[in-house]
Amino acid sequence: MKNKYRILKIVVTVIILGLLLSFSLKRFSGQKITDNKISVKMNEKTPVYFVDEKDIREIVKKENPSGKVGDLNIPALEKKINSLPAVDSANVYLNLNGKLNLDIKQRVPVFRLNKEGKDFYVDEKGVEFPISRTYSHPCMLVTGNVQPDEYEKLAELVGKIDKDDFSKKFFIGISKNKDSYNLLTSEGNYRVEIGDLENIDFKVKGFKTFVEKYLVYQDPQKYSMVSVKYQNQIVTTLNPHFKENDSILKAGKLEMAKAPALTAAAKKADATPKIAEVKKTSSPPVKPKESTKPKTQAKETKKTEKKTTAPAQSKPKPKPKVKIE
Repeated sequence: MKNKYRILKIVVTVIILGLLLSFSLKRFSGQKITDNKISVKMNEKTPVYFVDEKDIREIVKKENPSGKVGDLNIPALEKKINSLPAVDSANVYLNLNGKLNLDIKQRVPVFRLNKEGKDFYVDEKGVEFPISRTYSHPCMLVTGNVQPDEYEKLAELVGKIDKDDFSKKFFIGISKNKDSYNLLTSEGNYRVEIGDLENIDFKVKGFKTFVEKYLVYQDPQKYSMVSVKYQNQIVTTLNPHFKENDSILKAGKLEMAKAPALTAAAKKADATPKIAEVKKTSSPPVKPKESTKPKTQAKETKKTEKKTTAPAQSKPKPKPKVKIE
């Protein structure tokens, strides 16, 4: 009897709790999500304003026209917000009091890329997204035919430049010419050629040493390019429009002009012995006089050879008969 009473008591309690729960759920689902019950938080460390809070509230209203909690599809709303190009991630959830929370993390651009006449941003993960009509984020400008597989390394390079006071002061842009990257500087018209995106720390350190040890004593307009892409050496290119470089450039042109004359003289020097040899072979042989003594015959032949070679050198034969190979 006691067991039946206990079972009946448990069943009644469960029924009462079920009724209370269903009543609470109906009341909760019937609540309306007003503007003051929508909380939008931007969780990025660097403040960006690609996504406006008003736009998020409008998306919530479109996804839930009735405004009731029970009609809200949280997974669909979260997917809709994540589909925005400037949104990195979104987390949507409801509190027990019917308050809708939206935690949104926007994409923070590392650099702005101008490629084939189009401008767009690229974040630290190498993901590109379009620029905004209402907001422009200050970041490094990159130009050239940069491939998507280079985005992450390029973002890493820009991050290192932003963290270093020296690099941030000097470098204001990056350009890619064919397969070589160049850093554009704020002082002078010269660019710093770094080649590929490998060993960036070593290359920037080499340029820093060049600036501190030498370039600080020079006019920054003197050079058009400083190359640090080669290992353990720095190559500079003079600016042709800088007046003080005129004397150096003229001297270089004179040295280049002398080079063909020296090569021509060397060719003539090589050709003269060949002509003499041909003349020797082309001269008719002299018949030695018959004699019984071999020693005198050798002496006579030597004399005749000397006599024949002398006039050959003094009176050269016409050029058409001489062949130079």
